[in-house]
Amino acid sequence: MQGHDVMGAAQTGTGKTAGFALPILQRLLQHANPSASPARHPVRALILAPTRELADQIFVNVRDYARHTHLRSAVVFGGVDIAPQIAALRQGCEVLIATPGRLLDHLGQRTVTLAQAEILVLDEADRMLDMGFLPDIQRIINALPQRRQNLMFSATFSEDIRKLASSFLQRPISIEVARRNAAADTVEQVVYRVPDVDSKRAAVAQLVRERAISQVIVFTNTKIGASRLARQLERDGLIASAIHGDKSQQERLATLEGFKKGEVSVLVATDVAARGLDIAELPAVINYDLPYSPEDYVHRIGRTGRAGASGLALSLMTGNDERLHQDIEKLLKRKLEVRTLVLDRPVAAAEERSGHRPDDDDRPRRTRDDRGDRAGARSGDRRGPSPVAPPIDPFFLKPYEPVSTDTETAQQASEKAATASRGPIRPARRVAALLGGGPPKG
Repeated sequence: MQGHDVMGAAQTGTGKTAGFALPILQRLLQHANPSASPARHPVRALILAPTRELADQIFVNVRDYARHTHLRSAVVFGGVDIAPQIAALRQGCEVLIATPGRLLDHLGQRTVTLAQAEILVLDEADRMLDMGFLPDIQRIINALPQRRQNLMFSATFSEDIRKLASSFLQRPISIEVARRNAAADTVEQVVYRVPDVDSKRAAVAQLVRERAISQVIVFTNTKIGASRLARQLERDGLIASAIHGDKSQQERLATLEGFKKGEVSVLVATDVAARGLDIAELPAVINYDLPYSPEDYVHRIGRTGRAGASGLALSLMTGNDERLHQDIEKLLKRKLEVRTLVLDRPVAAAEERSGHRPDDDDRPRRTRDDRGDRAGARSGDRRGPSPVAPPIDPFFLKPYEPVSTDTETAQQASEKAATASRGPIRPARRVAALLGGGPPKG
């Protein structure tokens, strides 16, 4: 409220969005007006988010907070048609929520101006200031006025990120609601040791049923792994769906909406869904794969146990995950409870690595002859008996016999005889060249 730069760290689920959105709206109330002119509603606060889902969630919160004011808000992110976003920006908005890539698209098309922006907010700042996002952030900062207030909020701040932020913020005030990089105390954290990677799918289904978990987010490290696991869990009788970066924005929003409504019980996701998403009263999360970055573990388990509620965070670990497990304990500065999970239905590794792949249908394979017999049975009533194949000439079944170069074949002898009967070949008659006539007479 006093205009100082702020670097805030808090546990996930403690209301960081309301912590910066409400003071911003309070400060911008002096600019609120009922005018319909877009020129009276310039962008005065810019909120950047790393993912499309988080940007849309922040927009919904800001819109609800400002419902009874004359302040306008808008959101822009990639993966959807840009035309409706341009129309919304032309109506004017005091608060703009955006992802960096799509905002740069609008700046390039001159559909938005940031010349009157007073506040810049980086939500999930550790990811926003990652090396992959830094060039885009610098281009956006160059389009902002020099005099502005900068705010950075996140649940985790590594030392490298803090050093980078010190060059970006001007004498910032550091606010830490809880111990740095800490998880909520209301979340029960248990690590289950499984024999191998092939056993993880059966472990997820068994834990969901044994603990009677109504809804759960299962985190994987890869997009392909998320889609495959969702298909496998559906074959196990669970209502599952996957969300990751390769899916379109409409598919991702529809999947999240179905999960929030309870239509989907298991949401398999990559870390794209781990940042800032608020699922009301989510009872549990499962780490199918331990994250490569220990900070992502804090964000993942922060989807449950929000706003003081109790939660459950289960993780699956094989012998190859010991180092990742140790990194997480080092970040949390505490030991995690490790149990050995005995599977009700063990998965044979040899069977998984055989011709039957884990993501194949569990129906018997058919040979080519089986398929031909079934096709003939289906089409017999309509097409009659299959035509008899013509006999094969035995000549084509004989092995290759090279011809000796010393032996003259009958064909070659007949060709020579025909040439000799025609006599000597006469040279072709000369034809006078065009325009030049024949050769000069001697």
